[in-house]
Amino acid sequence: MSLRLPSEIVVDRFLPTARAMLAAELHEHDLTQQEIADQLGVTQAAVSKYVAGDSALNERFSDNRRMRETMSAIADGLATGELDQYEALAELLDLIREFEDRGPICEAHEEAMPSLQGLGCDLCVRGRDDAVLAERDVLSTVREATRTLENEPAIVGHVPNVGTNVGTALPGATDETDVAAIPGRIHAMRGRINVPANPEFGASQHVAETVLAASAVDPDVGGALNLATSEALLAAAHEAEIDPLEFDAEYDTRRARLRERFEERGGVPRVIYHRGAFGVEPITYVLGETAVEAAALATSLTASAQTETRE
Repeated sequence: MSLRLPSEIVVDRFLPTARAMLAAELHEHDLTQQEIADQLGVTQAAVSKYVAGDSALNERFSDNRRMRETMSAIADGLATGELDQYEALAELLDLIREFEDRGPICEAHEEAMPSLQGLGCDLCVRGRDDAVLAERDVLSTVREATRTLENEPAIVGHVPNVGTNVGTALPGATDETDVAAIPGRIHAMRGRINVPANPEFGASQHVAETVLAASAVDPDVGGALNLATSEALLAAAHEAEIDPLEFDAEYDTRRARLRERFEERGGVPRVIYHRGAFGVEPITYVLGETAVEAAALATSLTASAQTETRE
């Protein structure tokens, strides 16, 4: 593992590009190379390389619109005297903070330290607080759930045409951005499960709505995944002593209607389903305390359903 501090990314990748861009902008204002060197705190020889284009730019930063606008504004201010160096530094620090908040610096940090990828890391912005740790736990839970699905061959035959997603909600979740799921959904390809990306918050609408509706009635339910509805799957649920709850496939008021159905039932069963509608594929949701629990139940049900179908 490569342990890299975000400050190293700023020094090694952001700052050289920022200086080169500022030097080029100040040169356009007819400042001499020595004047530019004095403004940037570098040598005249370094400015000569910047102006000649001999310094490689990091395209992640140099191609960024916000970066170009800020460098231009700082150069204009320094050249005209409207900004002093304190104010120019403040502009740069504001840009760095913005780029550290899941921006280009964050991207470069993940590239340099792959173990951060998929964590939705914002350690630079928020520090090591309880909220950050809770988000990491949720993301880790979804990754573990996807591994469970990948290791059960029977799941493949129950992935709907629209794809499967699996999600877990943060404690006290109130909207879709509080639920982590898989961007692009999970699909069955060549007899295997394909997980296209690491989990992210806000990556699923329908699984998130299902989890939120369920947790509003039963706070112990925080995870869910969707499968294709089939008689074999529903029969497997009954065999597992689960009484599946049928609900309307209507999408516009899904969350509210689901909550009503749970309240009518007097609780949240671990399997709910609808039989589809015009243009809507029949879908079954398997719920659990977390995505891991939902995935474990889903693999058990699909394996049972597959055995039943063969018999």
